[in-house]
Amino acid sequence: MPLYWHLLKTVPSLQIITHRILWSALMVGGWLIWRHGRGWLRETLRQPRAAWMLALSGTLIALNWGLYIWAVNAGHVVETSLGYFINPLLNVVLGVFLLGERLNRAQWISVAIAATGVLWLTFNYGSFPWIALALACSFGLYGLIRKIAAVPPVRGLGVESIYLFLPALVFLLWTESHGQGGFIASPAAGGWGLKAGILLVFGGALTAIPLIAFAEAVRRIPFSVVGLMQYMAPTLQLLCGVLVFGEPFGRDRMVGFALIWIALGIFAIEGIVRSRRRTSPR
Repeated sequence: MPLYWHLLKTVPSLQIITHRILWSALMVGGWLIWRHGRGWLRETLRQPRAAWMLALSGTLIALNWGLYIWAVNAGHVVETSLGYFINPLLNVVLGVFLLGERLNRAQWISVAIAATGVLWLTFNYGSFPWIALALACSFGLYGLIRKIAAVPPVRGLGVESIYLFLPALVFLLWTESHGQGGFIASPAAGGWGLKAGILLVFGGALTAIPLIAFAEAVRRIPFSVVGLMQYMAPTLQLLCGVLVFGEPFGRDRMVGFALIWIALGIFAIEGIVRSRRRTSPR
């Protein structure tokens, strides 16, 4: 994703996020109608608290997407990867303090080491890592609300997309009609060109297809494997930031990231061991 959004660096970040909402809403809505018929929305909103909770989760995911796109195109890819490294451990903390879940000793050690890494980066990063923490908190709260709402993943995304669709459409129409957009205008008139237009449309697919695939895959493989695979994305983002975009990654950053990786390793290994104990025959 950072490589993709970087291709749209000439497009204002707010316009990228509204196009992302618009086209992903059309794709997800079409997929849900094809799979479940036109009554899927009414069935989903019948569930208790679904309407207002999905409105809140939709706002959080839109803020998360917007901040992520802006950060990538502003040269903060490494810090965005830090946010998604922190997110799984933040989920654990939210589970303990808001859902009454309990941690064993290994999990507490993991959280403590990760917190040390975040504090180290906070004081040695050169600036407060607000992008990473904002991404982690917004996505962590998003996941918490989706867990409480107990709505099937793709249907929940579809409802969130519907809530966001109209404001995104109104904003894009307003910018185009007032000469501040570039999707319709030709390059000679200040437009972004055919390449950018195609990338914006397929940005909806880049959003929708992985989420739909994740929702289907999570039902087919052990959840411990899902947890481990969630660390692949921020690792690839970090590599993109350092190796492709040439962002600095000095000793201080390396120490902070190493502490977080150690914490994630402890957490992941403990999860695998616990999962095997549950599934082993007795």
